[in-house]
Amino acid sequence: MSKLIVAVIACLFLFAGKQVSAQGTADTAADVDAAFEAAARLHQSGDLEGAVRGYQAILAKHPKRIDVRSNLGAAFSRLGRYEEAITQYKQALAQDRSNQTIRYNLSLAYYKAAFYTDAAGELEPLINALPKSQPEWMSAVMLLSDCQVRLGEYKKTIELLSPLEAAHSSDRAFAYLLGSALISDNQIEKGQVLIDRVFHGEDTAEARLLIGSILLLADQAQQALKEIGRAVESNPKLPGVQSWYGRTLMRLGDGDKAISVFKTALADNPQDFDASLYLGILLKRDKMLDEAYEHLARAVRLRPHDSYARYHLGALLAAQGKPGEALPLLEAVVKEFPDFVEARVLLASVYYRLDRKADGDRERAIVQKLTAEQQAKQPGAH
Repeated sequence: MSKLIVAVIACLFLFAGKQVSAQGTADTAADVDAAFEAAARLHQSGDLEGAVRGYQAILAKHPKRIDVRSNLGAAFSRLGRYEEAITQYKQALAQDRSNQTIRYNLSLAYYKAAFYTDAAGELEPLINALPKSQPEWMSAVMLLSDCQVRLGEYKKTIELLSPLEAAHSSDRAFAYLLGSALISDNQIEKGQVLIDRVFHGEDTAEARLLIGSILLLADQAQQALKEIGRAVESNPKLPGVQSWYGRTLMRLGDGDKAISVFKTALADNPQDFDASLYLGILLKRDKMLDEAYEHLARAVRLRPHDSYARYHLGALLAAQGKPGEALPLLEAVVKEFPDFVEARVLLASVYYRLDRKADGDRERAIVQKLTAEQQAKQPGAH
C-alpha cells in the first residue's frame, strides 16, 4: 500500500492479567479469561503462531467468544493469512452484526487479500453506521475510495470524495485518490487542477504517476513515459504504477517490454485489472491464446461490466473457434454501446460462423451505417 494511502491497524482486544500457559485447561470462566490474557500477551509480543494456538485452544471449547475469535482474525491477518482472518471475522460478525470494529477489520482483511469488491461491500454499511465525527469514519471513507479506484468505479469515488474536498484540500492521500479517479474518468482538467495544487513542485512517485497518467490520456506518450518511468524508479510497489508503465510502453509500440511489466504488476497484485486486460491483449496478439484467455477471463471476472474487457475476451473466444461462447459477450457489449463498430464487426462474423445469416447481415448493415456517419463527421467531409 502506498505511503499516501491511509494506514489502518486492526484493533486488538488485549487485556492485562497474570501469566498462565496459553495451552492450559480453560474450563471455568476464570480459566478462559486467563488463557485469553496469555494468548493476547503472545500476540502483543510478536509470537503470532503461539497466539494463534492459544486462541484456537480457547475456541475449541468456547466457540462463541467473539473477542477471542476477533483476535484470532487479527493474528492471522498479521501473518498474511488473510483468507483465514476473513473466516474468523465473518464468524465473529455473524454473532454481533452491530460490531463495527469487527466489520472494519473484516474489510481491511478483504482489502489486504485484494478482494476489493468484498471490502467495499463491508465498508459501505460501516460508513453509514459510524458518526462522521469519529476518526474511523474518514479512515473507512479513504479505504473505500481506494477500493473503488482499484475496481475502476471512478464515478463512485468522485461522488464520495468531492463533497469532502474543501475540508481535506491539503491532504495528499485524499488528493491522490480523488485525482486518480478524476483522471481515469477522463475529467483530466479537474484532476490536473487538484494535482497541481497539492503536488506542485513535488518529486514523489505519487506526483510523477499522476502527471504521467494525465500526459498519457492526453496522447503525449513520450512525456508520460519519462514521468511514469521516474515513478517506477522511485517506488516500484506504488499501486498502479506498473500498470500505467505497461500501458505507456504499449502505446509506444514496445509490446515485449510491456508484457514483462504487466507480469511484474500481476506478481505484486494478482487482482490488477489493467495488467490482466492489457497482458491478455498482448498475448492474444502474439497468438498465445491459452495464456491470453487466463488473463482476459480474470479481467472480466474483476470487472464484469467493462465493455473493453468483454470485447477482447469475445474476440479471443472467436479466435479459438468458440463462437457460441463469444456470442453473449459481444451481444451484451453492442447492446450497451451500440456505436462500438469493432464489436459489431466481430459480432457479424460470429453470427455468420453460427449460420445465422440474417443476424449477420443485419449487423453488417449497421456497421456500414455507423461507418458512413463517422466518415461524414471527419474534417473536410461533404
